[in-house]
Order: sequence, then C-alpha cells, then structure tokens
Amino acid sequence: MSTGGLAIAIAETPHKFKGLHTIGLIIFIFNIVLFLIFSTCMTTRCILYPSHVKQALIHPSESFFIGSFWLSISVIIGGIQVYGITYGPAYPFLIPAVYVLYWMYAACSLANSIAQYYVLIRWSAVRPVPFTPPMFLAGYSAMLTGSIASLVAPFQPPPRAVVVLFSGLAFKGFGIMISFVCIGFFVHFLLEKGLPPPQLRPALFIPVGSIAYTIVALIGLADAIPSYGYFAAHPTAKETLKIMALFVSVFMWLFAFWFFCIAFLANISCIGKMPFGLSWWAFIFPNVGFMLATEMMGKELDSAPILWVASGMTVGVVGIWIVAVVGCVRAVWKGRIVWPGRDEDKDL
Repeated sequence: MSTGGLAIAIAETPHKFKGLHTIGLIIFIFNIVLFLIFSTCMTTRCILYPSHVKQALIHPSESFFIGSFWLSISVIIGGIQVYGITYGPAYPFLIPAVYVLYWMYAACSLANSIAQYYVLIRWSAVRPVPFTPPMFLAGYSAMLTGSIASLVAPFQPPPRAVVVLFSGLAFKGFGIMISFVCIGFFVHFLLEKGLPPPQLRPALFIPVGSIAYTIVALIGLADAIPSYGYFAAHPTAKETLKIMALFVSVFMWLFAFWFFCIAFLANISCIGKMPFGLSWWAFIFPNVGFMLATEMMGKELDSAPILWVASGMTVGVVGIWIVAVVGCVRAVWKGRIVWPGRDEDKDL
C-alpha cells in the first residue's frame, strides 16, 4: 500500500530529474512483487489455519487491516494508469483494461466497506468495538475509488469519462463522510485516552490522508471534465467546478495540516523510544496523499513555492519509506513482528 503510493508520488512530483521515472517504475514493479508474495503468504495461512479466517473477520484489531488489501490494489491500478498510460507508452489495450479494473475495484471496495462494518456491528468479538486509527481503512478503500477516478478519467473516451467522473465523486463523498465519522471518534479517543503507545503513533497520520485524498479527487475530477453529455449541455460547468474544487481544497488543506502537525508532534516526542511496528507504514501512505494534494493545488494556483514544497514533501516521503523498509526488515529478522503472538493477531 505504501510502496505503491510512493511510486505514484515519484511519478507526480513537480520537479523531476533524469532517471526519476525509471526509479519510480522499478518501485512500482517491486510493489507488485510484494503484493503477490504477501497475498500468497496470506492464502497459505488461510489454508493451513482456516479457523483464523473467521476469527480475523470478527476481531477489530485484525479485521480493520483487511482494508489495506484493497488499498494495495488501488495503488496498483493507479500505478498502471500513471506508468502505463499517463507517463507511459499508452498501449491501446491499456485504456479499456484500466476502465474495467476501475469498475471491478469500485464494486469490491464498496462491498468490503459494507461488509466489514456490518460484520463488526453484528458479530464483533470485542464489545464495545474499540476505536483505533485503522478503523479508517475500510472506508478508505472505497474512498480511493474517487482518487483512482481522477487519474483514469482524463484518458478515457468522453462517454466513459463522464461515468467515471460521477461514480468517482459518489465514492469520494461516501469515503469522506465515513472518514468524518471516524475523525470524531479519533479526536474523542485522543482527548479521553491520550496518545497511544510510541510504536502505534505513526497511525495518527491516517486522518491526514482522508482529507488529502479528497483534495486530490476533487481537483483531478474537475480537471478531467470532458465536453460531453451533461457538460456539453452546461458549457460553463467545467470552469465553475474547477474554481469550486480549488476553493474547497484550500478550505480543507489546513485541516489536513492540523492533523499532520498533531501526528508529527506526537511522533517526534518519542524519537528513540519507538520500536518498529507495522503501523510505521502509516508514515507513508497518508502523506503521499498530502503531497499529491499540495502538488495539485500548486499547479492550479500556478505557484512555484507551493510546488517546491510538494517536491520537498516527496523527498521526505522517500526518506521515511527507506527508514520503514530498514526497520521492517530488521524487525522480521529479529522475530519482533510477523511471528506468532507478536502482531495484531496476538489475541486470536
């Protein structure tokens, strides 16, 4: 999820140097390899320990991470669009293929969001269901449909583009509303319980992404409006909606920045006391969205300073991704994670 997001961030960063596209493409391919390896491991686990499947579905701390699976698929689709079409060879078969993948993901992500929340409402093994930042992920998986739509729509034929635009907007609206519900629980949790343990604090960045990816979708969808159908009948709609998208994005950006600052201060205060945990990967994915949102606002405003800030954010995301990779490999090697009784499934 985070590695695929990094590949998209590298492709979209405002200031590029020779060879950067190749680096991003390598990371994108590496991400697909990781996805296949991890999916094989999870499938093997399900076959060897079938009872764990049901237990994982009804246990909150494990269940919410199912959303990461779908989010990983979303960035793979986004990567295919970016490296195969937007900045790639744009083979004729890729455009309809991505369109089909978009609709497959839209259907699966919505079904996942409905099923995950309903299963926990109906059969949760823990009552009350405890709030944790990964609660965002089920809604995130559907919300990212809107972000994918903003990447896909500009390169589809007008009839398809209009359908992608409106469906992407609907999914983005669904996702942000779910996120606002979670944000209320999130702030209440922090005020009531205080900061989580150091190894879990990277997850505090998750709400940043819920706002940031909404900005990405709003600006991207407005830019992708074709002169077809409804928009041909209302020729001023595109210009009006582009202005609205930018103003709403500026309106929301500072809210994302506020969450970023809270999470940043919470994490910076425990440097040196934070053992590696899987939540470290939350350093990357939400902040990829924050970088993309900043970059798109900079382009719309034609602001060089904002674009340089976005490029600086890309450098920061790359740096923390390297730190997370090293920390993850070391933790697995030393048996601190991905071993029985050491991760989110320790209570199953």
